Amino acid sequence: MKEGQNMSEPRQHYFHSQRLKLSYWTWGDPSNPPLILIHGGLDHSRAWDNVANNLKKDFFVVACDLRGHGDSDHAIGSHYGILDHVLDLITLIDLLGGSAFVVSHSFGGSISLLAGGLFPDRFKGIVSIEGAGPWIRTEEHVLPERIRQWAERTKKIEGQDYRVYPTVEAARDRIQEVHPKFSESLATHLARWGTNAIAGGYVWKFDPWVNSRHMMFCLRLEEVEKIWLEITCPVLHLCGDESTFDSDKVNGRSVNDYFAHSQTITIDNAGHWLHHDQLESTLEVVKMFLSDF
Repeated sequence: MKEGQNMSEPRQHYFHSQRLKLSYWTWGDPSNPPLILIHGGLDHSRAWDNVANNLKKDFFVVACDLRGHGDSDHAIGSHYGILDHVLDLITLIDLLGGSAFVVSHSFGGSISLLAGGLFPDRFKGIVSIEGAGPWIRTEEHVLPERIRQWAERTKKIEGQDYRVYPTVEAARDRIQEVHPKFSESLATHLARWGTNAIAGGYVWKFDPWVNSRHMMFCLRLEEVEKIWLEITCPVLHLCGDESTFDSDKVNGRSVNDYFAHSQTITIDNAGHWLHHDQLESTLEVVKMFLSDF
């Protein structure tokens, strides 16, 4: 911590994983139990500010930037496989003492659930906000076609230019266009922390190549089921009643069927971004879950 810096203010740190320098922010007292916040695809760590400020009294809150996102390094080449993210997370947990609570969203939830089954001793409890399902393959194994799809999409990304916004406010307007339920203040905050200034304007911090991450590296359902059943800590699945992700089910079955110790709670009047759409309701159930430990 820098001299004179208030412990209640977020502090930025870095760690190294697989040759990449990855960023994370912390809130609260380092002597408290660590709780890691993991954002979803195309997002960044500072999207968790409101959640972190509400949990920092009881936990040492750590919000990481996934590789290729926020202030973390971009991957070498086009590779953003989920197992690389899993190893990044385990490296961070080991840095924090070897075990942690996790609250995660979307692709971040997928990472935490997979890591929880592969390395169960590292996890005390997992909250997955709409994190189960999207990257799981349920169709027959069609590897040649998937490789061709991945190659085609990757080459298309290679030819794309960064979209430049003239101002941060223009980036904010784009966020509100995609997410009309987000308030202006929230969208401004997300745009401020989610863009880099360049000559002529602002660009998103995330690496465009992360858009190829799902094409090649999805696991089959039977593989995922075996991994999820290895999770030993309690798991809370949070879903939005207005979301189109249907993350309370996997292949037509309740998501709880795939876990030894899990429960699902649906938040009313919330879409995929529960912690933005209904912050207070989301915090209430998260705190209740964490209070059992």
